[in-house]
Amino acid sequence: MDFEFTDEQKALRARVRAFAAERIAPDYQENDRRGSYPPGLLKDMAEQGLFSLRIPVEYGGQGLDAVSTGIVLEELAKADQSVCYPVLNAALIAGVLAANGTKEQLARWLPPIARGESVVALCLTEPEHGTDAAGIELPARPDGAGWRLTGRKTSIMIGSYATHGLVFARTGEAGARGVTAFFTRLDEDRVSRTQLSDLGCRSAGRAELEFDDLLVTPDEVVGGPGLGFVQVMRGFDYSRALIALMAVGAAGTSMDKAFAHARERVAFGQPIGTYQGVAFPLVEHATYLHGARLLAYEALWRNDVGKDHRVEANMAKWWAPRAAMEAAHQALLTLGHFGWSEDQPVAHRLRDVIGLQLADGTENATKLVVARQLLGREYAP
Repeated sequence: MDFEFTDEQKALRARVRAFAAERIAPDYQENDRRGSYPPGLLKDMAEQGLFSLRIPVEYGGQGLDAVSTGIVLEELAKADQSVCYPVLNAALIAGVLAANGTKEQLARWLPPIARGESVVALCLTEPEHGTDAAGIELPARPDGAGWRLTGRKTSIMIGSYATHGLVFARTGEAGARGVTAFFTRLDEDRVSRTQLSDLGCRSAGRAELEFDDLLVTPDEVVGGPGLGFVQVMRGFDYSRALIALMAVGAAGTSMDKAFAHARERVAFGQPIGTYQGVAFPLVEHATYLHGARLLAYEALWRNDVGKDHRVEANMAKWWAPRAAMEAAHQALLTLGHFGWSEDQPVAHRLRDVIGLQLADGTENATKLVVARQLLGREYAP
């Protein structure tokens, strides 16, 4: 087994790390207080190629593998977890479009995503349907020119910024086979947005979208009518490993602060790191984060080489956000009153990582996937 990144991946990591340190990290706390990204950030991220990672080269992208995408998200999360979401969405949605779109659709859709001109959101969750995504109700009513969407989507990450969305709506009977995916514009008069007030990741623009008779046309259908879940959702199956790395990256920065504090802070005449009660909890949480990180990269590697990665990706998704939340909490406790103060970013990161326990499936939802794989569907919940 080889646990080393390739030279190209190391160079990518160094480049993203330098960009994040210079352009993203300094604004981390101010972005949270303001509840938005600073002006020009998305444009600068586009110039760094951060929205073109998974887009095929022939459509203006870099055609990178899943492991490389994980490297980028881990490095960005070390600086500010909130800025990961437009990058994550671009990678996942572009991959879904590339796998299901026609040549004409891809030529129209993918280059603007790669250039950062199309900022994309996944529009799946509804007020009454989260984990039970196959039960979504947003109706797509037949119209002479296509379908009309009227209703709400909620908890749409970067919904406040998105120009386009992959919108799942019901075109047929109840259940998964009655759902169609549409890739359509969101910056229209018939789509209104309300930014939600959140515990963490406030600059990421999680929003509720209200569709008011929005027309979607046959050339905006992805994968065919009624195939939104059967075909399109299949393309998101490795996203949970990417989210796991976001959690590890964000919590890892807080752990670095805690280790530094344990070396520098003196109590009772010696550095507090010399006390087992300080050192051992930090070692424990560093171990958990390291294990979760390796599991996430194993899932991405398996995806890249064509192996089944469902178990590893879902294991990483339920474990890494929990491990990250607990590690960030321990970092806060280690820093004491410095960690409790929002003059330091440790409390801020704790708020951010908690959200990843909800994103793209709760702990129980992901454990269910693993249980059905390990036990067999007939013996599992």
